[in-house]
Amino acid sequence: MKPNLILLHGALGSKRHLQALKAELNDLFNVYDLDFAGHGDQISESDFSMDLFAENLIELINEQGIDKTHVFGYSMGGYVAITAALKSPALFNKIVTYGTKFNWSPEIAAQEVKMLNPAKIEEKVPKFAKRLNELHSPNDWKVMMRKTADLMLRLGAGNGLKEEDFKQVNQQITIGWGSADKMVTEAESKNVADLLPNGNFSCINEQPHPVEMIDLDALVNYIKSVLQ
Repeated sequence: MKPNLILLHGALGSKRHLQALKAELNDLFNVYDLDFAGHGDQISESDFSMDLFAENLIELINEQGIDKTHVFGYSMGGYVAITAALKSPALFNKIVTYGTKFNWSPEIAAQEVKMLNPAKIEEKVPKFAKRLNELHSPNDWKVMMRKTADLMLRLGAGNGLKEEDFKQVNQQITIGWGSADKMVTEAESKNVADLLPNGNFSCINEQPHPVEMIDLDALVNYIKSVLQ
């Protein structure tokens, strides 16, 4: 019987970003995915929060009748997976992350939010704006982006996971970092891996942050190496 695996997308993303990964893993796992509230076709009037997205994950597990499951979380998805495991530990087996940013401060959040200006993106990167519109219709991608910026600012203000939270999550969790990642540091990834009671750090050589640019084979091999 194949184990269960849920794939979680990152900020500004949708489950469509992980379709090629899902196809590669279908032979080994019962693979599920979802769009977080306000992403893809999931309409939501709520402000974004890691707690909201963690509840989306827990709801999927309950609605689908999924037994204990592994989770792979890309970027923000990894943060959500750990948040959900803290809330409902009995639902989760191993957790694998890649490119998850854990180190947030007011300065870091402000720097990240500078890049989340819908008007500037429409003007300077129209292809990206068009892609976001395709990914998130019927949602308004501009609203989604503003809510993401607000989420980052709240994380920077200290409304995220604390050291004592990580110390309470007992699942085997592998924190993956790409050596070409310009958003996430090796130090913050190793720090969280050390805080977790059953945490491990894994470096995926020469891989960047953006999911569209990650070598699919490298990502598949990384996930398999942890879960098999």
